[in-house]
Amino acid sequence: MIGSPNGSGVSADKRKSVIVTGAAGLLGRFVAQRFATAGWNVTGMDRVAGLPTDDFDTAIVDLTDHCASLDAISSVDCLVHCAAIPRPTGVDARTVFTTNMALMYNAVAAAEAHHIPRIVYASSFSVLGLPFAPQPVEIAFLPVDETHPVAPQDVYALSKWLGEEMIDAWCRRTKMPAVSLRLPWIQTADSFPREVAPRRKTSESALDLWAYIDADDAADAFLAASAAPIEGHERLFVAAADTYCDVASTMLVSRHMADTPLRQPLSGHRSMIDCRKAETTLGFKACRSWRDYPIAETGQTAPAGENP
Repeated sequence: MIGSPNGSGVSADKRKSVIVTGAAGLLGRFVAQRFATAGWNVTGMDRVAGLPTDDFDTAIVDLTDHCASLDAISSVDCLVHCAAIPRPTGVDARTVFTTNMALMYNAVAAAEAHHIPRIVYASSFSVLGLPFAPQPVEIAFLPVDETHPVAPQDVYALSKWLGEEMIDAWCRRTKMPAVSLRLPWIQTADSFPREVAPRRKTSESALDLWAYIDADDAADAFLAASAAPIEGHERLFVAAADTYCDVASTMLVSRHMADTPLRQPLSGHRSMIDCRKAETTLGFKACRSWRDYPIAETGQTAPAGENP
């Protein structure tokens, strides 16, 4: 339909519908926009103002409130749950845990009450225990994949893992499919020089496994997860194909994780996260790299800088 109000060429009443929670956050904004661009009828929800309003509907809702969540979340084709306190730093542990667990419970309860046929959940690679664990985390092998043991310690990682378990229980109860995407550090061309460039000069960068994902790639992964032909609950790592360092991956391992067994060669700057299951299950493969990020002042690509 040429000239349809949504600009997608598809009649609004024939479009698939999605609710994206946490739509005012970095990830949620990119995800909501990607679904809108793909022609979905999108409602972005958050408890704070400032959501973009040109391309999709928005609603200000405190999703930690159970009754408000049941009222706001309606019957749609997919619920994308991004809302969470995104790290355990700067906020007390009790607040991180109770907030993330309330958000998770209410999202799942609303999905069940309204018979939503699919959930896509923003989980985290922190279920491995990294990067916030107060005690050392043993990485059993590299590159890590979905067979690697989970070992959360801090409350953020624990909340993400428990979120996956709640999704698992929802799938058993409803027989509906779901995808939990285990995301590393989410970056953009603007945030990378500010956040990653200083950290990769330190030994603490090993706690990230030098992993990241471009926000546009992350959004593409959620879109792919919304439509992939799956059954049950898939827990999948998604990450950029390369590390955020300019030092070769084998050199990084030899410097910081020399005793960790390698299950596959880490040629060049290959990521320490194996995302092949996401590729086979969702048809998704990250295609963006920080090496292609422009520098606003010069228009050049980002410099390598010094790395650990």
